[in-house]
Amino acid sequence: MKPENPTQWSTLGASQVNVVVVGQDHSTAAASDWVADEKPIALAFNGISHAVMLATPADLEDFALGFAMTEGIVEHSSHFYGSEIIEGCDGITVQIDIAARCFAQLKEKRRNMTGRTGCGLCGTESLSQVVRALPELGSKESSIPAASITQALSQLRGHQTLQQVTGATHAAAWFDTQGVIQLIREDVGRHNALDKLIGAGLRSKRSDWQQGMLVVTSRASMEMVQKTVMAGFGTLIAISAPTQMAIDLARTHNLCLIGFAKPDRWTIYSHAERIEGLSK
Repeated sequence: MKPENPTQWSTLGASQVNVVVVGQDHSTAAASDWVADEKPIALAFNGISHAVMLATPADLEDFALGFAMTEGIVEHSSHFYGSEIIEGCDGITVQIDIAARCFAQLKEKRRNMTGRTGCGLCGTESLSQVVRALPELGSKESSIPAASITQALSQLRGHQTLQQVTGATHAAAWFDTQGVIQLIREDVGRHNALDKLIGAGLRSKRSDWQQGMLVVTSRASMEMVQKTVMAGFGTLIAISAPTQMAIDLARTHNLCLIGFAKPDRWTIYSHAERIEGLSK
């Protein structure tokens, strides 16, 4: 897929580089290629740096809000007052303004924090803190026709704009119960893509965005399930496999979890009753 407007792709998080293509007979040819951008993104809350993530430098306002919500830093989007993006020589800092009570709780949590990793566990004080207190999804979560899942999975790749250009990004997409895409975000990191999607949904303030199904182009780890439940989605569909801890968490919190998802075949790991039109 060749971008028509280089400025547009740069905004979405892709850069053009010169490369040498080697053919089957070891012949070479000069060419250009589009690659995914990856930059250090520092997230600072009320002026205090909290975490540095490697991410695609696009949709950072969505990322900031989604991260704050799914990491339990703010309890509601109304506690997130806004963000400012500051570009520097070493990366990008997102200055985030949150409610004073939330910031006080964050500072208390950080007293015992010695570090951080992409999976979010480094520096956790005790084993009991690995899985945070999560809301249990109620029976009000909508059922989804099996045909809608097939439709969503068939269309997903066509909506992965940055992946088609660079071949290096994950996506998190929200489809309604009819299998029609409503929102998608991409990033080099699977957690980042999910946080961006959740943040975008919260910023759009749509009343129905937590219904339907969430589709991710990655495995379903415990943290991916945890973020999904925190955001209130009723169904998570992963292109790759789930982990045992993710399955246990999904079953406990009434999340319908689907893995190894392809248009013509998928595996349901929890709450299969949520899917309509299945036959034995």
